[in-house]
Amino acid sequence: MNFQQLRIIRETVRRGFNLTEVANALFTSQSGVSKHIKDLEDELGIELFVRKGKRLLGLTEPGKELVVMVERMLLDAGNIKRLAEQYSNRDEGTLTIATTHTQARYALPKVVTSFKHAFPRVYLKLHQASPEELVQMLLDGEADIGIATEAVAEVPELASFPYYSWHHSVLVPAGHPLESVQPLTLAAIARFPVITYHEGFTGRARIDQAFARAGLVPDVAMSALDADVIKTYVELGLGVGILASMAFNPARDGGLRCLDSRHLFPENVTRIAVRRGHYLRGFAYRFIELCAPELTEAMVSQALARPVSEAAA
Repeated sequence: MNFQQLRIIRETVRRGFNLTEVANALFTSQSGVSKHIKDLEDELGIELFVRKGKRLLGLTEPGKELVVMVERMLLDAGNIKRLAEQYSNRDEGTLTIATTHTQARYALPKVVTSFKHAFPRVYLKLHQASPEELVQMLLDGEADIGIATEAVAEVPELASFPYYSWHHSVLVPAGHPLESVQPLTLAAIARFPVITYHEGFTGRARIDQAFARAGLVPDVAMSALDADVIKTYVELGLGVGILASMAFNPARDGGLRCLDSRHLFPENVTRIAVRRGHYLRGFAYRFIELCAPELTEAMVSQALARPVSEAAA
């Protein structure tokens, strides 16, 4: 058994038993993938996959048990490498942060600046992704830390911690009729086209829930991933913007007005997430502490050591 075979087993399951996708992901041929699987089954003396002709349909019972072991072996292999790097070059290496655009643009600049001053020889990779992509990067070992509002808290394999709380704000062009509505109501907002985030991003579900609870269906005329894009089209007069409060800067956004709307939408919590069992270098713990000083290395490492079975209970 070799690590290429282990990676193929993992990718075959994650990609829905589509060997073409597995081959593309691992930069090899489909015939090579099939051979590795067959060689491993011959070596073990058991069938790992349910087949129909040449197609793989699923896992056999021993295959299901093996996949759990494969995930653990690949995680431990990565941990061994990071452990060696930690003790050979404590202040050098790579730290990969997977996060959404909103966090990268508005929440992290001060943290990143402080981190780079403290660890100038650490290569910091800031990977912008959707919450679902971010979770998968953490599970695959492609990211050390994930930062997002959605998705991370529901995955038992991830340990997640509160980073900061925030609310949505309503933005309108200067002189908009909503400026005179006191107090602002969802019904008043619903009379105008709305420009906000795509589904699944930056608390969009909570915006929809707030309107639904009020028995209203807003006219979402446009949606975007980027708060700056939302602000651009609000300023053009194409609708009322609903976006994360930290995205509004009075100095930069002089043509817009931020209306008091904390009473309209529930609080959101952005979280920091790490895969359980993932070995974090010392500078990764320092990055987390720069985000939230109360998240000490002892607290985070204790959570990472907690078995997934306990977390899911």
